[in-house]
Amino acid sequence: MNKILIICSLLLLSACSLVADRHVEWETVPPEQFPVLRAVGYAPLSLQPGENEQHKMLMALQASKLDAYRELAEQVYGQRIDATTSMQQLLVRDEQLRASVQGVIRGARVVKSYPVGDAYATELELDFRDVYELYQAQQPQRRIRHVRYY
Repeated sequence: MNKILIICSLLLLSACSLVADRHVEWETVPPEQFPVLRAVGYAPLSLQPGENEQHKMLMALQASKLDAYRELAEQVYGQRIDATTSMQQLLVRDEQLRASVQGVIRGARVVKSYPVGDAYATELELDFRDVYELYQAQQPQRRIRHVRYY
């Protein structure tokens, strides 16, 4: 029984010694280039729900901004396409196509919003330098700079 206890104690002590025999230095490495993405969203003014022209204009501004964000998300994350085709006797009977975008856009800024005929347009800009700084503040990316063993 004593031999088993001594062996277990030695194994425990030897396992603990491996943790404290090195020192790791980390460094952050920013990317070499930061692209700037631009997107334009449109929304019709006359089709917006609202009691008066001012309310319709505000709704169109908001809708055009959301459309621009959707376009930015397409550029960053891509677009998911689901297609279904059914056939009967070698003839296409029904064809369906769905597209969707999902993602989180942080750091985009509105460049300008302006009327274009019966629609409103909103231009957004996403500078990846700003996105990089946002993510570095939340969760810095690091790489090993130097490891010193003792």
